[in-house]
Amino acid sequence: MTPSATDSPVPKGRSRRNFAGTRPVMADVARLAGVSKQTVSRVLNEHPAVRPETREAVLEAMRTLGYRPSRSARSLASGRTRMLGVISFDAARYGPASILTAINTAAQDAGYLLSSIALDTAEHETVVEAVNRLSAEGADGVIAIAPQQWVGRTLAETDLGTPLVVLENALGDDTPLITGDSRTGARKATEHLLGLGHATVRHIAGPTGWTSADHRRASWQASLQAAGAEVPAPLVGDWSADSGYELGRRLARSPEVTAVFASNDQMALGLLHALHESGRSVPGDVSVVGYDDIPEAAHFLPPLTTVRTDFAEIGTRSLRLLLDRIDGPGERPRVDTLVPVDLVVRASSGPPPR
Repeated sequence: MTPSATDSPVPKGRSRRNFAGTRPVMADVARLAGVSKQTVSRVLNEHPAVRPETREAVLEAMRTLGYRPSRSARSLASGRTRMLGVISFDAARYGPASILTAINTAAQDAGYLLSSIALDTAEHETVVEAVNRLSAEGADGVIAIAPQQWVGRTLAETDLGTPLVVLENALGDDTPLITGDSRTGARKATEHLLGLGHATVRHIAGPTGWTSADHRRASWQASLQAAGAEVPAPLVGDWSADSGYELGRRLARSPEVTAVFASNDQMALGLLHALHESGRSVPGDVSVVGYDDIPEAAHFLPPLTTVRTDFAEIGTRSLRLLLDRIDGPGERPRVDTLVPVDLVVRASSGPPPR
């Protein structure tokens, strides 16, 4: 007896050919299972209105044929594109780049493609154009890495028409926010330096209008006030090592400066350069604390005390939250997520000089 197409074994890792000699398609699964193509689609989409015995018959047919649903088949079954959009700003920096990598990995694991738009400018028209492009591409949902407050305002005013999750910036509506806990991180950094015996702590802040920079600056100030310490005027940088270096040269000329908290590790690196160039030892003369814990921070000279932000966790959580909103659309209360941070003490901080 000649074996039929459903009798012969299928080599591992290969799909069985159908009667026409091509790879099996949804119609072949439906024919073998004795159901309609619509029922196969419902099984692919995990629709609850399918009887268990019918679902098992379809799955058994898929196994027998070696059928693997394509992305397009899943999209047709679910009415979704299986594509997510990401809008990012200043994507070359370590934080946004690490978040984007984590989002991409989590999206792939969930069976989604990612369409990422990296913007060099945060002007209103540019943001709106990016939103419209993702909408036109049919994105099932969008994640916006929006560190500047004015970007948040633009997103809040734009009718995206699809689920949205925002990183680092609250929009004031029901859009969920995920961000690292900058206030707690700055407090830990400031209290660490005060606890070592420094009379006060100078601050190299990030750009005004960036949510994380503003939160860190406010928390640094509040921590000094709570300790009854002098609150000096902050120096404002642009996140770059160059700005940390230029501001560090100013601080190095003041012998009363014994402790500095920089709002990110790159500016702390520039500060270390300026202090070394000026003959101020770290931490003998000046203690330095950074923020982010970039991979190179442990290899600065001296190794940098800093606040560690888990950017991968921020990216992964944002993707999970977006998928949750895609799967359960409708109004719901906004839930903000603050990802915990940790102080990593290394060799750049110590007691003040005697």
